[in-house]
Amino acid sequence: MAKIELKGITKIYSGNVLAVEKSNVTIEDREFCVFVGPSGCGKSTTLRMIAGLEEITGGELYIDGELMNDVPPKDRNIAMVFQDYALYPHMTVYDNMAYGLKIRKIDKEEIDRRVHEASKILSLDDYLGRLPKALSGGQRQRVAVGRAIVRSPKVFLFDEPLSNLDAKLRVQMRAEISDLHNRLQATMIYVTHDQVEAMTMGTKIVVMSEKRIQQVGSPIYLYDHPINKFVAGFIGTPPMNFFKVKIADKNGKIIATEEEQGFSFIPTESQQKTLKPYAGKEVWFGVRPEDILYNESAAAENNMSVKVVNKEPLGAETNVFFNVQGTKVVAKCEPTVNPQLGAVINFSPRMENVKFFDMNTELNICEQEEIAKTKTW
Repeated sequence: MAKIELKGITKIYSGNVLAVEKSNVTIEDREFCVFVGPSGCGKSTTLRMIAGLEEITGGELYIDGELMNDVPPKDRNIAMVFQDYALYPHMTVYDNMAYGLKIRKIDKEEIDRRVHEASKILSLDDYLGRLPKALSGGQRQRVAVGRAIVRSPKVFLFDEPLSNLDAKLRVQMRAEISDLHNRLQATMIYVTHDQVEAMTMGTKIVVMSEKRIQQVGSPIYLYDHPINKFVAGFIGTPPMNFFKVKIADKNGKIIATEEEQGFSFIPTESQQKTLKPYAGKEVWFGVRPEDILYNESAAAENNMSVKVVNKEPLGAETNVFFNVQGTKVVAKCEPTVNPQLGAVINFSPRMENVKFFDMNTELNICEQEEIAKTKTW
């Protein structure tokens, strides 16, 4: 398949409108790389530059070591699956999948072999004679994927392919595309704004915001070691909670205090060292819902006594909401935790997992050395 290298890739539209700024990332052969971020962050533009559908303003794009900046899309041996399927409505499933091979004048027997091989992989054998209007959304998306498979490309590109499907079908198609990657052992690049898709499908995730790459890594690494407040809040469901604390040095011991409601937290030994220069300053305190632990008693260390403002019983777990500094904070609890609205209950953050972020730069204060060891972008 193919190794893809983006070296300082930049896109500027007319009127000096910046779309992507100096993106550096290497996608290894056979990796499933997901570009994820909010709308307008530059992820789809980056994908279109890889495909050759957008001209590269600055930087270099390499596929298997060959410079691709000026190579036409048809000569890059890349197949792209779009959000809207882009099927020909008057053609059968078979003809939609075969069309790209026909215009390349591939032998009819070879076309038939490839189409049937792809249809078997995607469970489309029974639909080859149907028109797209007779298919469900998931089936149409499989046809679009099949059209890409028959070309045997070096790279598969997916541009938010599941966004038009309902929630249940999205879950099913996520699994099918992941299984397809495992079967084909192909290099795949997938763009989405849905971080759940990114976490469940990608072997490598590229998080983008404000036209730039924020962080690159495996799903679990980004979850455990976010480089900044944006990545920490974007990766994870429900998202990480944030509120301000003031760092105090009391007789050589660092304490993080939430002054509005009087919570005091004792950082871990390693956190103490990196937080020491922040004594007297405010920082962002970040804690994931699953790291807010229910206490039977207010006497527990690092306790927060809070008033319940909402709850979501989900069967396997219960999300409990309370306010800190006017912002809703959610704790993911065991299903046996089922407090009444308005009740005052007790929680403690799991301090070894909490994050502290600089108030100005929003960088992860305590893990910069760890993250620097893996930085490749």
